[in-house]
Amino acid sequence: MSEFKHITVEETAERLQQKQVCIADIRDEQSYRNGHIEGAWHLTSASLPQFIQQVGVARPVVVVCYHGNSSQGAAQYLAQQGFAEVYSMDGGMALWQQHHPVQSGHG
Repeated sequence: MSEFKHITVEETAERLQQKQVCIADIRDEQSYRNGHIEGAWHLTSASLPQFIQQVGVARPVVVVCYHGNSSQGAAQYLAQQGFAEVYSMDGGMALWQQHHPVQSGHG
């Protein structure tokens, strides 16, 4: 069975800049609207089938939550769904916002 890996905010930013990863933000709707990583999917149980279909299991995915705790469970779930390369971003959006810009609205 696949396992997720941990990734730092800086590694995430570098890979995102090189378009090597897809960001899956699992926070609530209001938090997502208030500020998320540019291009991030708002991943919910409702959007999961579309996410799997459009992103595909071969693309590396970084799961983002508030502080890097909830994302671990979600990352493990995606790994179990067949995603080949899944990461949980340590520090979550709380740490990301200290060093990188966020986008507000629906994306």
